[in-house]
Amino acid sequence: MKFRIHHLAILSLSALLIAAGCGNNAVNSSTTTNASGAAEATALPESSKLNIKVSFYPIYEFTKNVAGDLADVEALIPAGIEPHDWEPTAKDMAEISDADMLIYNGAGMEGWVDQVLESVSGTPLITVEASKGLDIMEGTEEEEADHHHEEGEHVHEEHSHDHGGLDPHVWLNPTLAIQEVRNIEAALAAAAPEHAEDFKTNADAYVAKLEQLDQEFKDGLKDTKRKDFITQHAAFGYLAKQYGLTQVPIAGLSPEQEPSAANMSKIVEFAKEHKVKTIFFETLVSSSVADTIAKEIGAKAAVLNPIEGLTEEDRSQNLDYLGIMRQNLEALKSALNE
Repeated sequence: MKFRIHHLAILSLSALLIAAGCGNNAVNSSTTTNASGAAEATALPESSKLNIKVSFYPIYEFTKNVAGDLADVEALIPAGIEPHDWEPTAKDMAEISDADMLIYNGAGMEGWVDQVLESVSGTPLITVEASKGLDIMEGTEEEEADHHHEEGEHVHEEHSHDHGGLDPHVWLNPTLAIQEVRNIEAALAAAAPEHAEDFKTNADAYVAKLEQLDQEFKDGLKDTKRKDFITQHAAFGYLAKQYGLTQVPIAGLSPEQEPSAANMSKIVEFAKEHKVKTIFFETLVSSSVADTIAKEIGAKAAVLNPIEGLTEEDRSQNLDYLGIMRQNLEALKSALNE
């Protein structure tokens, strides 16, 4: 059943937390205003479930763990599809319009979202930017590959502008994933305040798992022999910064971006100088660039998964965000101790 809820613009972190902690007011078709002008709303029907559309896999995972059985959650971007260049079809737009809530990562990840927000303006659809309020890293157009970079800094010739100069890959840092989960919790509690305690219980349980994951990364990466790793796609800046590592990406923020010949040469030089034995590539896109560099320097190519979508193999193994992150941890531990 579709709730009659007035459009709620992109939610700020502070507003979400206030909503979660102070009665979780929602805005619906029976909106009134109090003396201060703030919107108040009656509770949504307890017999109905929220109909939630989310952009892609990590947001699906976080939302589903918070909502539990109290919402129908569906990802717009199908499993196995690289999300950076995905665009909604007319059918997708219709499904979004029929939903109660659209939750997306933000920070430039979903290039299509501004068009969607404009098209649904004035409708009952609630829209939630999960990364709102997080400290978003900016991409740098050009950096010198002198290899004296600071922890977590990117080394490459040029960034893609597909994300508006921002790095959207916050979900790869478990501590930032926790903040996204809390934003989602607050948004759900604001939409269905009668279930606020259920959402909090679910979110608390999932946050505990993310906190454990964070500790595993801290323990596993604190004493590695080396701190730099080469990856095909500049997706791991937040993870690198969190755990004192240095990401050396072959290309920019978009996995489809082709590195220049000059940057390829710099990466090869860096790999040889630092005796790098593993070149990381990712799922959902071709590994040809990583394979080329690995072959030239006598290294191996291995997967470091940005978790932008599940592959058939992931699904066959019943892997989820937590399982893939632990695979990433093992891959990093192996490469950084060679």
